[in-house]
Amino acid sequence: MSANNLAAANCAAIEKPNNKAHAAAPASIPVIDYEGSGYRQDFWEGQGRDYEDAVERIALQRLLPAQGGRIAEIGAGFGRLADLYLGYDQIVLFDYSRTMLADAVRKWGHDNRFVFVAGNLYQMPLAEGTLDSLVMVRVMHHLADVPAALNQLQPLLHQRSAAVLEYANKRNLKAVLRWLTRQQPWSPFDPAPLEFVAMNFDFHPGWMAAQLKNAGLHVEKRIGASHFRLPALKNNIPANLLARLDSRLFRIGGKFPLAPSVFVRAAAPDAAEQPQPEANTGDASPALLFRCPACATHPLVAAGPEQLQCPTCTRQFGQTDRIWDFKLPA
Repeated sequence: MSANNLAAANCAAIEKPNNKAHAAAPASIPVIDYEGSGYRQDFWEGQGRDYEDAVERIALQRLLPAQGGRIAEIGAGFGRLADLYLGYDQIVLFDYSRTMLADAVRKWGHDNRFVFVAGNLYQMPLAEGTLDSLVMVRVMHHLADVPAALNQLQPLLHQRSAAVLEYANKRNLKAVLRWLTRQQPWSPFDPAPLEFVAMNFDFHPGWMAAQLKNAGLHVEKRIGASHFRLPALKNNIPANLLARLDSRLFRIGGKFPLAPSVFVRAAAPDAAEQPQPEANTGDASPALLFRCPACATHPLVAAGPEQLQCPTCTRQFGQTDRIWDFKLPA
């Protein structure tokens, strides 16, 4: 997908959430909606990104606990990375796009450990302290308000949780060289986020470190990834071999991040000391896993076999074809 086509697609995908939402649900922050898009086929399948997929998998395997109680991937899309989470008792795939989640259901719906949730990251429907692990890859670069997003994610953790987050690095080697040779007007050393096409952002590592700290997330480890994202290398070296070579640079790439992609593993030392009781994956009630995305009330109450209701604002949320829908009307 060309940059121009990507920009056009992103402009068409921008939506404004409900601007009448309660304080617990930040309003009027633009979001990208890939509902009905061909993202899976247009960006991944047969599009020459086997190397990127392979290196991201190695990065997650290095940073993410291999097993645990409950894990959630925020912005899981069609479930590309879900096979990495099979060591967990419960796997929550969360995305704004129902059609992308429908693809995930077709692949993973046979496994009852999977919970599929449609919702807005800025109006998080997962209850506090319910996650042992959290993953967010290829999402941060679409976030217009990173601090608001991180403030929604941090409460989902407890003190023993691990969050693995990825972001696009503004201060990457290509950008530095282009700036030094005056081939681009913006400086990669400027800490401010860069929106290079509509709703696509690159972030300075120092700026991102400050946002994580402000949100109560302590970075335990940082790695740089996708150092070899060059057509000449990708077209001539097998993807798995190139990814393994890339992984040898993870550590130094974390100390001196010049790669286009940066992964961090973070903890939440100020979160609840223990998982909330509803984090017990043996509890079959989804009313305990979720909260109201509008007013943050928890727990919800069952209003039917596949229906939940908020006892405070009376909004109802249903499950259709395995997908719980917590998207508030625009």
